[in-house]
Amino acid sequence: MRNQLIILITLMAFILGHGQEETYSFTLEEAIAFALENNYSAINADRDLIDAQKQKWETIADGLPQISGAVNYQNQLIQQVVQLPGEIAGGEPGTFVEVVFGQPQQVNASATLRQKIFDGSYIVGVQATKAFLRYSANNNEKTAQEVRKAVVESYGNVLLAKESVAILQRNKETLDKNLYETTKLFENGLSDEESVDQLKITLSSIENQLKNAVRLEDITLQMLNVVMGLDLDAPTQLKEDLENLTQEQIDLGIMETDLNLEENVDYKIALNLNEQRYFEWKLARSRALPTLNGFVSYGALSFGDQFTFFDRGQDYFEFSSFGIDLSIPIFSSLKRSASTQRAKIAMEKAKTQLTEAEQQIRLQLENAKSNYVLAIEQYQTSKENLALAERIENKNQIKYTEGLASSFELRQAQTQLYTAQQEYLQFMVDVINKKTELEIILNKQS
Repeated sequence: MRNQLIILITLMAFILGHGQEETYSFTLEEAIAFALENNYSAINADRDLIDAQKQKWETIADGLPQISGAVNYQNQLIQQVVQLPGEIAGGEPGTFVEVVFGQPQQVNASATLRQKIFDGSYIVGVQATKAFLRYSANNNEKTAQEVRKAVVESYGNVLLAKESVAILQRNKETLDKNLYETTKLFENGLSDEESVDQLKITLSSIENQLKNAVRLEDITLQMLNVVMGLDLDAPTQLKEDLENLTQEQIDLGIMETDLNLEENVDYKIALNLNEQRYFEWKLARSRALPTLNGFVSYGALSFGDQFTFFDRGQDYFEFSSFGIDLSIPIFSSLKRSASTQRAKIAMEKAKTQLTEAEQQIRLQLENAKSNYVLAIEQYQTSKENLALAERIENKNQIKYTEGLASSFELRQAQTQLYTAQQEYLQFMVDVINKKTELEIILNKQS
């Protein structure tokens, strides 16, 4: 009986242990690293890169030897009759002899090897595959940057929601206490009804904000799960708090980092466009060149009145051939010329777009630096304002308790405090997000 009980307990523990859903816990950098491997867009970007590598080989293989085989079987149910002059068979002139040529059943098997000898468009195509691979790699890098930015924003929003819930809960507890005390004073004739009503208005507003913040806490966590490639309702915990994370992101030394355009992914993608337009121009020009292909074929042919092609002793008649195919473009009514000119115009436009991209990136950098400094300044100012608002609200609490301040003055101080609290939280998130935007432009990791 004891052994059976031990087995039962062990079995239940095993079932419960395996039935519990795995809990995830991340710092910000751990969340980014996890997302780069599991985010849906990141996974497909990796697949696009592999697809580009396969496409490169597909293009190269087109110019390598190609072997094809063919087997043809015919059974002429009614053979064609041909009339020949009668004198061939010893007949009278003017008469005809009806003759059936060949046997009704026939098998023809052959194999052909084809090889490009010269094709300008193939040479350009092979060159273009290298540029396409670079584009795919850059696009993969761009996706990784977008995933990183999305994780940072989602992670910060979760922390913001959590802090909002905690602050609103504290505010609600303070208001509950104020309302309780003021109601008792009113019931004993020591306060007016307006003071009770003012506190009820403030409390109902805070309660609504708290309910919304609780909902947002769940939604922002679900958004983070989706960005990281987790199940929507996966139990995820964050190891960092908003204030410490914000302090870690304050680094004015990054302002001295020089911009290396060659490392900026948007610039590299613009360069890819230039390469693409250049090869399109070369392809248009290559269409004026001749193409030369060669082939070798070998096969065997067999005939019979019956289907005896697999029988031993069946006769097969071999045949083989070799050939070269030369195609020379001579005159296209200036179609090729127009195509080449259009490709050149597109190439010149791409060069202009590259110059524009360079200027846009430099402008984005200056704007990102300005936004980052502003976010830090706003954070520091909001921190000071929050301390002031807390002190003002605390003084008004004391004055209100002592009857030296009205409920309206207390409500003003509380509203000012609540605004300062939300600004402080939002500016902390702004510091984190603006730092990430600046790092992306500089292609710099934290």
